[in-house]
Amino acid sequence: MEKTDIAGNISRIKAGLPPSVRLVAVSKFHPAESVEEAFRAGQVLFGENRVQEAAAKFDELRSRGIEPELHIIGSLQRNKVKEAVRIASCIQSVDRMELLSEIEKRCVQLGKAVDVLLEIKTGEETKSGFTSGNDVRAALSALSAGEFPHVTVRGFMTMAPNTDDEKAVRDAFASVRRLRDSMAAEFPGLDLGELSMGMSGDYRIAVEEGSTMVRIGTAIFGERDYGEGA
Repeated sequence: MEKTDIAGNISRIKAGLPPSVRLVAVSKFHPAESVEEAFRAGQVLFGENRVQEAAAKFDELRSRGIEPELHIIGSLQRNKVKEAVRIASCIQSVDRMELLSEIEKRCVQLGKAVDVLLEIKTGEETKSGFTSGNDVRAALSALSAGEFPHVTVRGFMTMAPNTDDEKAVRDAFASVRRLRDSMAAEFPGLDLGELSMGMSGDYRIAVEEGSTMVRIGTAIFGERDYGEGA
């Protein structure tokens, strides 16, 4: 099988992104060696879905003096929060108020602060996320009031519907941007500048709709190795 040109893929994707948009290289199911190759090609920011896999991979890299920045982008269970806080600088997939409380608790225990994005649900295809403006408002109110002093909200994250209907995808991204804009006006003390929207198949549309971070895996690393029997 032909080896994936990770460095070339990163260079090509970055060349097509505005300077205001950060590339999150999604390394789920790819080995530490692939992350290292991307890092040496100048890619600093990585995203992982599974905390256990990410911890093993990034602890190994860091033990060898390789220090990529890591964001957790997958659905997060409460029993995985402590490990997520330990290894990541940002948790992009905060989808409920209870998770904020757990993240704060674990930050206190570890003596660490962490950034978060609130995950917004835009369709039935996406399993998790805040579903109403009122729920988002409640979370932002708590953050604004200082209820979670070790947690800093930076904006919103979403996944577009899994469809070939470009209009539906665009509408989903636009709806999250509008929600962010209205909440930023309502909570001027919070910096909600980040919009993590767009993956390998739809990131160009996401950028047109205001994304500041695109989460790309396959277009960088090639098809994922799920392992035998996976």
